[in-house]
Amino acid sequence: MSHASHLADLPTPALILDTQRLDRNLDRLARRMDGFGITLRPHMKTAKSIDVARRAFRNGPGPITVSTLAEADYFAAHGFVDMTYAVGIAPHTAARAARLRRDGVDIKVLLDTVAQAQILGEAGRAAGVSPSAFIEIDCDGHRGGLRVDDPKLLDVASAMKVAGVTLAGVLTHAGESYALDTPQALEAAAENERAVAVDAATRLRAAGHDCPIVSVGSTPTAHFAQALDGVTEMRAGVYMFFDLVMHGVGVCSTSDLALSVLATVIGAKPEKGWIMIDAGWMALSRDRGTAAQRVDQGYGLVCDLHGRLYPDLVVVGASQEHGTLAIRSGSNATLPDLPVGARVRILPNHACATGSQHERYHVVTGPDGSVTAEWPRIRGW
Repeated sequence: MSHASHLADLPTPALILDTQRLDRNLDRLARRMDGFGITLRPHMKTAKSIDVARRAFRNGPGPITVSTLAEADYFAAHGFVDMTYAVGIAPHTAARAARLRRDGVDIKVLLDTVAQAQILGEAGRAAGVSPSAFIEIDCDGHRGGLRVDDPKLLDVASAMKVAGVTLAGVLTHAGESYALDTPQALEAAAENERAVAVDAATRLRAAGHDCPIVSVGSTPTAHFAQALDGVTEMRAGVYMFFDLVMHGVGVCSTSDLALSVLATVIGAKPEKGWIMIDAGWMALSRDRGTAAQRVDQGYGLVCDLHGRLYPDLVVVGASQEHGTLAIRSGSNATLPDLPVGARVRILPNHACATGSQHERYHVVTGPDGSVTAEWPRIRGW
């Protein structure tokens, strides 16, 4: 663990978090959801940090979403008791979630089959608790969930009742919004997400099932929804940090990106127009999420120590511990003079993937480069 007080002195590669940008991002979405009068249930899968959660909840623990039961255990130990585990349930996770519920955590889980309802009911009986679950709704063909007109929707709700599982509500995720890049398309995706979720809740209520929560969410749709009638809560996670994929979608600017990887120049190949750094895919991740977008950002964009972008300088290649910087193809920009030992900061494609490569954040506030804290991250499942 480093106790360096400035980015220039940190061992590299290192994960850097700018709290000035973080706080601005948190406030932006919180104010937006306040304007709609609905609950924001931040997804902690990106941050995986109690210190970040405390920035999101200034007045003490509030409602969160988690992607692993390791996150659930961790945040429960820090006083967060209202959480949604937004991944389909399996026998072992059903049992762990039931134990958390027995220990006083109001954890709601996710399912979309009769078999899962039965599994969850058995886990609840074994733990002596009444489980609570959402039925996952597929609003755009992105991943799991039931189509809103699938007859199995009512079958699953009935199976939950028989199994002693409380129906918390319906939950959907407009994951296909990540492939969009115009305000009009994003607004349409947000409206589709809303309409499908509300339709599913309406069908369940008409069949006699209580369906109190209508949960929607993705970072793009959270920022582009024009109406949220009938929705009770919004989930989003990467909005806390943003990343180059979200920039490519059109949700944020590069000046909103709160996460970066600090790296050191370790060599050059002037004849090839390359600069080598000590951050490869072990530090940046293998994620190439911008490759399918209109602008391919390689493995990340390159900034100076104060977070200022070098014109068209991109991480064009990455091996395990080496990154290769070069000027973007077709650009007239010139390669900056970065001698061995110079420091750069890489803006990541995917904040979740890059963050998961590191054990802690080195915290800065704004561009001066002073490291004010180290915040641990949790890992595992």
